Amino acid sequence: MWDQLWLNLHAATLTAGSNDYGAIPDAAIGVRDGRIAFLGARQALPGEPASLARQVHDAGGRWLTPGLVECHTHLVFGGDRTLDQAMRAAGASYVDIANAGGGIRSTVKMTRELTVEQLVEAALPRARALLADGVTTLEIKSGYGLSVEAELKQLRAARALGERLDVEIVPTLLALHALPEEYAADRNRYVDLVCEELIPRAVSERLAVAADVFCEKIAFSVAECARVLGVARAHGLSLKVHADQLTDMGAAGLAADFGALSADHVEYTSPAGVAAMANSGTTAVLLPGAFLLLNEKQRPPVAAMRAAGVPMALSTDCNPGTSPLTSLALTLPLGCALFGLSPLEALAGVTREAARALGLANDRGTLAVGLRADFALWDVGHPRELAYWVGGQRCAGRVRGGRPAAP
Repeated sequence: MWDQLWLNLHAATLTAGSNDYGAIPDAAIGVRDGRIAFLGARQALPGEPASLARQVHDAGGRWLTPGLVECHTHLVFGGDRTLDQAMRAAGASYVDIANAGGGIRSTVKMTRELTVEQLVEAALPRARALLADGVTTLEIKSGYGLSVEAELKQLRAARALGERLDVEIVPTLLALHALPEEYAADRNRYVDLVCEELIPRAVSERLAVAADVFCEKIAFSVAECARVLGVARAHGLSLKVHADQLTDMGAAGLAADFGALSADHVEYTSPAGVAAMANSGTTAVLLPGAFLLLNEKQRPPVAAMRAAGVPMALSTDCNPGTSPLTSLALTLPLGCALFGLSPLEALAGVTREAARALGLANDRGTLAVGLRADFALWDVGHPRELAYWVGGQRCAGRVRGGRPAAP
C-alpha cells in the first residue's frame, strides 16, 4: 500500500527530450517511503484509490511539477547593500563600487559581526519567500566571512536554516569570493589558508558538500582558483565556478577541466568555453537577476549552448549586492525576456537542470517512479504560464519527501 496518493491533477514531468513538458493530463501520483511509486494517467491506477493508499489527496485540478530547485544563492549575510544600489544609479560600475570599498567587502564586515542565530534570523524571510515559490531544495553559499571561523559560521547558519524550515539545504563553501582586507598585501597567504585550513575544517565538520570560486579580474585568477578547486576535489567536495561574469578569463573552460557541476553567470563565455562545457557535461547556471540589476549588455551565449547541448539552469543568485531577488518564479519570465529561453527551457532550468547543477539529477528535478517525491502544485491552466506571469503567487503548495510541506 502507498503512503499517499494525489488525484485530480495534471502532471508536468519535465522529462528530458519532451516537447510538451512531459505532460500527463488527468494524472495520479502515488508515494511510498518518500519516493514516487506510481505516476501515470488516473485511469491506469491498479485499483480504487481508497484501497491503494493510506491517505488520498484531491489536487483540485491543478498542475503538478517537480519541486523547484534553487541552485545558486548567497542567502546568508549581514546587513544590506543599498548604498551600492545608489552608486549604480549614479553611474558607478560593479568594479567602481568594489574599488570604493563597497561590494563584497562591505557585506563581509557586517556578516562577521553577527552570530549564527542572528544570521539565521536575517535569512529566514528570504528563505521563506523562496519556499513560497515552490522551492524544495535550496543551495546556500558562504563567501561573506572570508576567515576560517566566519566562513564556517555562515555554513552553520545555512545548516540551521534547514532545521528551521521544511527544505533541503545544499551548503557550498565559497571562500574564494573576495580577498579580505587583512590579506590585501599577501594574496598567497589567504589562498594557503583556504587550502590548508578552511577546506579541511569544512569537510571534517560536515558543513559543506561543494566548493565554489569566483574567477574574475576583481576576484581571483585562474591559477588561484585552480589550486583551490584541486584541493576541494581531493577532499571529496563537488565543484562549482563563478565563471566569465564580467570578462572572459576562460573560467568556463576551467570549470570543465575540473569536471565542475556548473559554471555560473557565463555572460562572457567564449565558443571554446561552450565546447568545453558540452564535453564535460558541466551545467550553465544563468542568473538574470544579476544581469538585470547590473544593467549588463553582454548576454550569455544561450544559442551556442543550446546548439552544443549544454544544460542550462536558472537561479536567483539571491545576494545583497547584485541580485537581491527572492523569487525563483520570477527568473522564468526574466530568463525568457532577457536571455531568449523558451518557456519550457525556463521551467526545466529551475527543476531538471537546476538539480543537475547540484549533482542531484538522479534523485529529483523530474517526476518519475523511484525519484524523490518533491512536488509543487500550481494554480495555472498550463505550465507555460509559469514563464508568462511577472509577479504574483501561483504556487498552491509543496510536497517534500512525499508529504505536504510546511510553509
